Amino acid sequence: MSNERPYTVAARKCLSVGKKSICGSLSTDLGAQVLAVDLGLKPALLYDINCATANQVQQYVCILQSYRFVSKSLITVDILGSVLIVNQNMLIEHLKQLLLRSNVMVIDVCHTLEKPTIAEPLSRDLQSMLLDLLSILQACVHLPNADTPLVVGEEAEKWNLCTLFGILLGFPFTYWFDQSKSFENCLAMIPLTVIKASVSWQVETGRACCLYSFSIPALLHKETQATLENWSLGLKEKFQQQTVLSDLIIMQSNVTLPSVCL
Repeated sequence: MSNERPYTVAARKCLSVGKKSICGSLSTDLGAQVLAVDLGLKPALLYDINCATANQVQQYVCILQSYRFVSKSLITVDILGSVLIVNQNMLIEHLKQLLLRSNVMVIDVCHTLEKPTIAEPLSRDLQSMLLDLLSILQACVHLPNADTPLVVGEEAEKWNLCTLFGILLGFPFTYWFDQSKSFENCLAMIPLTVIKASVSWQVETGRACCLYSFSIPALLHKETQATLENWSLGLKEKFQQQTVLSDLIIMQSNVTLPSVCL
């Protein structure tokens, strides 16, 4: 084995698009985030660095597993072309708990609203979407071919992926809009509170990695405060159960944008 870090080797071998490979800093950030998923600090990671395919990302995960950098709990999931690296066991439990206790707050941002509002925690459509995904994940737990990504195609065509990804990424809040009417939203020029959680990684001294980044309409501060505090406490408890990542910092900032793409 060379002196290069496993995550650097894997990224260079697997995640290049055309002649362009991932730079060292991006491969480090990706490695830290994948490690966080494996440690259970977040259920999944949405791969959005470049246009690498689900097969490429799966090969990347397999190399990390061959180096024992991460466990066999990680799989790659392709949902209508969006690629996620998933802690399969954690995500299954996350979805089960959500279906039982509805501990993720849904924020309605339909374009017809004057301002965002708190929506029903688990509407029939949202519950159906989560049940469908849970069934798909459970069905592939014991499949022998773990070297190929799990592809979710036709089943997901009616899913609201914006809402789903907020849940899969472990956010305490997720946005919802009626996509049968419009994909636009009412967040333009609405002050947003942006929450970010970052950590340090001992192998890369002095470099912070962002594990979470999501927003909440500032006008819903009172309604969302308890949910945010519970999420922060839960993340801190999970963080204390591992020793690989350090210096967890949860920060808030405020932004107002002329348009928000979800």
